[in-house]
Amino acid sequence: MKPEQHTYQGDWIHWDMAALSKAIQNRQISPIEVTEKLLGKIQEENKHINAFITVTAEEALEQAKKAESEIHAGLIKGPLHGVPIALKDNIYMKNVKTTMGSAVFKDFSPDEHASVVEKLQKAGAVLVGKTNMHEIAFGTTGDLSFAGPVKNPYDPDKITGGSSSGSGAAVAAHLCYGALGTDTGGSVRIPASFTGIVGMKPTFGRVSNFGVFPLSWTLDHVGPMTRTVRDNALMLNVLAGYDNKDPYSVDQPTEDYTALIDSDIKGKVVGVPFNGYFSGGDKEVEENFQNAAQLLEQHGAEVKSVELPDMDTIVAAFRTTLTTEAYAVHEQNLRDYPSLWSDEIRERLNSSRETLAKDYIQAQQIKKRAIRDFENMFKEIDILVTPTIPILPFAIGEREIDVNGSVIHSSLLLNKYTGPFNITGLPSLSMTCGFSKDGLPIGLQLVGKSFDEANIYRFAAILEKYLKPLVQKGTIDE
Repeated sequence: MKPEQHTYQGDWIHWDMAALSKAIQNRQISPIEVTEKLLGKIQEENKHINAFITVTAEEALEQAKKAESEIHAGLIKGPLHGVPIALKDNIYMKNVKTTMGSAVFKDFSPDEHASVVEKLQKAGAVLVGKTNMHEIAFGTTGDLSFAGPVKNPYDPDKITGGSSSGSGAAVAAHLCYGALGTDTGGSVRIPASFTGIVGMKPTFGRVSNFGVFPLSWTLDHVGPMTRTVRDNALMLNVLAGYDNKDPYSVDQPTEDYTALIDSDIKGKVVGVPFNGYFSGGDKEVEENFQNAAQLLEQHGAEVKSVELPDMDTIVAAFRTTLTTEAYAVHEQNLRDYPSLWSDEIRERLNSSRETLAKDYIQAQQIKKRAIRDFENMFKEIDILVTPTIPILPFAIGEREIDVNGSVIHSSLLLNKYTGPFNITGLPSLSMTCGFSKDGLPIGLQLVGKSFDEANIYRFAAILEKYLKPLVQKGTIDE
């Protein structure tokens, strides 16, 4: 695929992946030079944000040398060839420490690659390291890891969101050009929102989970995290595809996910919920959400109020599914390593010990109804837009959050808008739609029908082009 044309100036550390790829393929920039500079930047800056647990410097340099040799020989593998990418630390990389952010696994090294790692390597990507994450991926704040909390590059006192906290921080801080995260209830989209980047949770089964340590077998998704919409689509082009090693993989044809990015949205229908579920959060979040919806209307889309299914019931079913499956995954580890868990995670896991089979079965029935209800809704609209999160990033370690005078636990807030699209498996993307008065990013969520990722990127690209969240005081590297 031919890279997009760019006229970017200045330090290429701040370029997007597509621009860097073009320069590498034209032999204007060396993958070795890029990798060496990024590794130096990681060494200098990671101590401030704690985005990486393991830096694979030696392996990355070897991959960069190989990429340069191949490109000089005319063997160009695509837009990721020679581009530095990071991996969340629950994604297996052969013989590289993979900790899941947990003291239980701090010395674990897998003996095989995850399927997504094999795909990245086949595409010629340079893998620079394993990113920090919320312990066993069982949390939405991103500040609980045996390696210490990840700090938000926009404000180091604030959370990044989790569980793919390190991946979000690394991309936002220009320590890599893209990263992989995993999303079980919002764990790609939440940190994407809080760190001002683009994060996609593809349709369930679109990207293989083989070689990714599970949290919840029926809710886990692997997704790309990038600084731009086009970069995200370029990564999904590499990641997507059927994998017979993953029992949940869906044998569905893939496509070029960049294909609709330059298409207009005239006559397309954008669904905006009217039954109040996506209101009642921070006023700045609500204002930026409304501005984004109005922008889509200004560029030719019809904005239509839609009535959502019973979202509170769907969220409850999602949480029952998540906690029950997470306990099943870690039941033996809780017995074998009772002292190696944080109190918060141990308590969350044990809270599902007594969940009845009927409760789990009822949750799966709700799931089936929700899938049907959303399928019917998408017969009337092309895309659904919501805020990603109802609130702004809060202090590291904080759990009781004041929302318009009501104190609510963070676990009930952060995945409230994202979790329903894990249990339904629908593709959804978070992107920045603005900044708070204090310079903190605000995320917008775009949800599509199953296997309609290219259409989501179409709408996201329009927003990215015309909203252009202006650089404000508090943003990084400006």
